[in-house]
Amino acid sequence: MTYVLDTNAVSALMKGSAAFVERLGKHAPAEVAIPQPVFAEIAFGIDRLPRSRRRSTLQTRFDLICSELPRAEWTDAVSRSYGRIKAALERRGIRIEDFDIAIAAHAVAIDATLVTADLDHMTRVPRLQVEDWGR
Repeated sequence: MTYVLDTNAVSALMKGSAAFVERLGKHAPAEVAIPQPVFAEIAFGIDRLPRSRRRSTLQTRFDLICSELPRAEWTDAVSRSYGRIKAALERRGIRIEDFDIAIAAHAVAIDATLVTADLDHMTRVPRLQVEDWGR
């Protein structure tokens, strides 16, 4: 696996962002994964919406994406990366949300690049490689 998708990247894919879809098309599905915390954030975002056509459409798009891309599982290596990242950030006085650290930990643990639109935020994570496919 080469890339893991941040929540904003999966959201861009769900919206059909041309730049993102084009970039994703350059990679085999096995090279790109959705970390478990991203799956949880997207599921929450959809489930908190009132029952509507929009919610159904988003759920259908998310289900399609999930059927095409594997998950980056939460393993012991991810947990160790999470602990190291959070401790390193804390020592530097940097505050990042726990879910963002967990997403970054998935990428670090498997030596993958995190695809995110939040470069300013995620570049503060030690040893994390990031790319923005929407640019």
